[in-house]
Amino acid sequence: MQIGVIGLGRMGGNISVRLSRHGHEVVLYDHDPNVVTKVHERAQGSAEAHGLTDMVGKLAAPRVFWVMLPAGKITEDTIDTLSGLLASGDIIIDGGNSFYKDDIRRAKALREKGIHYVDVGTSGGVWGLERGYCMMIGGAKKAVELIDPILSALAPGLGEVERTAGRGDTAKLDPRAEQGYLHCGPAGSGHFVKMVHNGIEYGMMEAYAEGFDIMRNKNSHDLQEDERFELNMADIAEVWRRGSVVSSWLLDLCASALAKNESLSDYTGQVADSGEGRWTIEAAIEEAVPAPVLTASLFTRFRSRTDNNYAEKLLSAMRFQFGGHVEQHLTEKKHGGDVSEVK
Repeated sequence: MQIGVIGLGRMGGNISVRLSRHGHEVVLYDHDPNVVTKVHERAQGSAEAHGLTDMVGKLAAPRVFWVMLPAGKITEDTIDTLSGLLASGDIIIDGGNSFYKDDIRRAKALREKGIHYVDVGTSGGVWGLERGYCMMIGGAKKAVELIDPILSALAPGLGEVERTAGRGDTAKLDPRAEQGYLHCGPAGSGHFVKMVHNGIEYGMMEAYAEGFDIMRNKNSHDLQEDERFELNMADIAEVWRRGSVVSSWLLDLCASALAKNESLSDYTGQVADSGEGRWTIEAAIEEAVPAPVLTASLFTRFRSRTDNNYAEKLLSAMRFQFGGHVEQHLTEKKHGGDVSEVK
């Protein structure tokens, strides 16, 4: 298929390369022409666009566009401009981390013009080029079916993950889920599921961080001498990776960071939060669903910007490992264009 990719950052660039490796014709655009050139050199058979109008002209109808930009004004402005250039039947995909209520509004406005809108919550971070991307998709069934070749190319596939027992015994389950992508429902549902995914991620990361902090402080002088242990964090992370019930990719990232520098002295521990974590808590409040773990993990990130410890350094290390997220020293705004992290 032909597809235009708008926004060639860490993930947008790698998505373009992965699609080109699977034989798709990718047209590239970014506000920085140097970035376009660099991705073009990596994405075999791709074409460069010098603006949105130029990109539209390089694609055959029905045109498909993947917008991979931070949530907020830049995504809003891009989709608004793009919609004025398109025709009925064209498809706009927002693969970033937009707020799901914005998706619902956009889909309704674009539907009146005959343009399809698909929201794709995309997880995979800087590793997605080789591992593939887990995708949670919202939008009309017809539009999702049209872009299935793109989605299946980006998805990780079955890989080496053990198949779930009994899953093949029912026709009610979507076989695409085993491939690493899922049509969740109407517009907004994809980003809603991804939002909660990121909220859960906060809680999981916080649990690892607090546990390792407790173990690291077991040699505290506040304890009786025979109760002090000098524990090796890197070795504990490694042994837990091997058959433990708490093993996960996040633990793999902990092990990698600790093996390089057990003290984590490269990190300040000032942990940023993205819109998704906050939005998840807002959804819980709207639904009157108790979410004490996720809420506490978000508030811990707030606190980390005024005072921090080993636990927060490990949180920063995990964020950098999976998404290349560098530490930010300014308080992030609630729904601003700078807060979205794609992972």
